[in-house]
Amino acid sequence: MSLQTEIRFRYLDVLMAFFVSILIVSNIASSAKIVDLGVSLLGVRLAFDGGTLLFPLSYVFGDVLAEVYGFRASRRVIWTGFAALALSSSLFFILRILPADAEWEAYAGSAAFDAILSGMSSGGIALASLAGYLSGEFSNSITLVWLKKITNSRWLWVRTIGSTLIGEFLDSLVFVVVASLTGVFGWELFLSLVLTNYMFKCAVEVLMTPATYLAVFQLKKHERVFLGNGTDDNRLINLFKM
Repeated sequence: MSLQTEIRFRYLDVLMAFFVSILIVSNIASSAKIVDLGVSLLGVRLAFDGGTLLFPLSYVFGDVLAEVYGFRASRRVIWTGFAALALSSSLFFILRILPADAEWEAYAGSAAFDAILSGMSSGGIALASLAGYLSGEFSNSITLVWLKKITNSRWLWVRTIGSTLIGEFLDSLVFVVVASLTGVFGWELFLSLVLTNYMFKCAVEVLMTPATYLAVFQLKKHERVFLGNGTDDNRLINLFKM
């Protein structure tokens, strides 16, 4: 993408900021707590890490970015998120090895820090998230752009949901595998975490489809990237015309 092309985009940097924030916060939450609502499916306990509550939104942002700005711009955002996550993990690692204040040690302590944030400070969560994130986000963006080409820019809902089914599966599987290998999660939670993460993330994508349509329409309108020619762009114009 040329410099001139980047300058005319008004909201790309804002979307990138939200995307990176979602990524970092969800990874801290993943290390902080495992949630169990007491629900099972076919005998599998549906427990999930805390980051699952927020992380699926990164795929909604990824869909919007790829649909509006194309794969090259979404790839840039993905690598920016990768760098930001690596930086946050490095900070927690440095905090872990620095000597603690005596008063802080008395009321909180290094043991509590390690118990809650060991995944971030040891690099386990960061490594798992980076591996899952890269495989999931890139496959999501590539699949969405590929589906856009073969459907002639029709059926946005097919592209967003179809790309998510592939991207979220790879993300959930790789994330839990690496996190389990590095000791962040116990292997007894493996099937439960993979299944729950995948189901929840895909459900969020489906429920957010109307919002995705609206976001794509508004961004294409303000960024002046409508394609026309009988594609979904014309359908979006008719759907949201005031």
